[in-house]
Amino acid sequence: MYARDNAATAGLAQQLPTGEVVEAATTALRMLADATRLRLLYLLRDAEFDVGSLAAATGAARPAVSQHLAKLRLAGLVTVRRHGRRALYTARGGHVRRLVNEILAAAEHHLTGAPDHD
Repeated sequence: MYARDNAATAGLAQQLPTGEVVEAATTALRMLADATRLRLLYLLRDAEFDVGSLAAATGAARPAVSQHLAKLRLAGLVTVRRHGRRALYTARGGHVRRLVNEILAAAEHHLTGAPDHD
């Protein structure tokens, strides 16, 4: 190996995101790897819903939806707001909404053969 290669590799390593950032991103992507959680986030992109509404929309059992929402909340992908006795959930910010939109668009393009966007 040449000394020049070591210097180039060191420069690349400095460009990488921190381990903490990579771990948080990995956790978020792991949460999206479940079909029910991806469907929940899709519904929560633009509106607030309670557990009952989300269960009815996805066809999943209420306890399962509650568990999925707890995981999404711990991963920082959803927020919850109390309204009386109800807990209302929504996607946490524009990054999460765009991530859900992009992954579903990429999957659709893959399945249909549509060209990628730049």
